[in-house]
Amino acid sequence: MENVTSRMRIPIETSARHVHLCKEDFEALFGRGARPTPKKYLSQPGQYLSEERVTIVGPKGTFENVGVLGPLRKSSQVEVSQTDARKLGIPGVIRQSGDITDTPGCMLRAGERQVTLSEGVIVAKRHIHMTPTDAIRFQVHDNDIVCVVAKSYERYLIFADVVVRIDKSFKLAMHVDTDEANAVAGDGENYGLIVKLFDYRYFSMDQWMEELEQGIYRNHMVF
Repeated sequence: MENVTSRMRIPIETSARHVHLCKEDFEALFGRGARPTPKKYLSQPGQYLSEERVTIVGPKGTFENVGVLGPLRKSSQVEVSQTDARKLGIPGVIRQSGDITDTPGCMLRAGERQVTLSEGVIVAKRHIHMTPTDAIRFQVHDNDIVCVVAKSYERYLIFADVVVRIDKSFKLAMHVDTDEANAVAGDGENYGLIVKLFDYRYFSMDQWMEELEQGIYRNHMVF
């Protein structure tokens, strides 16, 4: 039986570099009429790692054997970490998934086939997936920005600027990239707890840092 304490825990999952493809780009890489072949279903319902793999090509480097996630999307999107972006020679633009306007592009290869994306390479903004029922429990709204205290082996960490994303199809989980996961140095199953700072729906980390530089301190917790 789930205890009261565990009900407030949010599982933290590592989202390694991966690619989402639209129908047109998938067919350009894997052949006309081709569709993703599910290999492993992921924690979010309906999402899966496919058998298909691609190579991401940037101005300075490449990543081979990168997983393609399904199902197909309206627009292609490549998600990498800041470290990955530097290796590729591409600016690391932090965005929410799906917000790809004015982002860098890259080339994708699958065997002898290739496509060039004019945009779509992002460093995904850290976020929490949750259902409307979860949102009631945590007292948050869609697109709220929260802080999360992460517990790991001898290295606690506070993640700021975490976006809350709410949908009835989601399963509770916080997603971070490999750089962020390494910072936590997790050993086993990691989880986090939401910390509400000041008036958290309108909270600005920039404002808080400016106040701290000026020696201004205030009660930081919201109950």
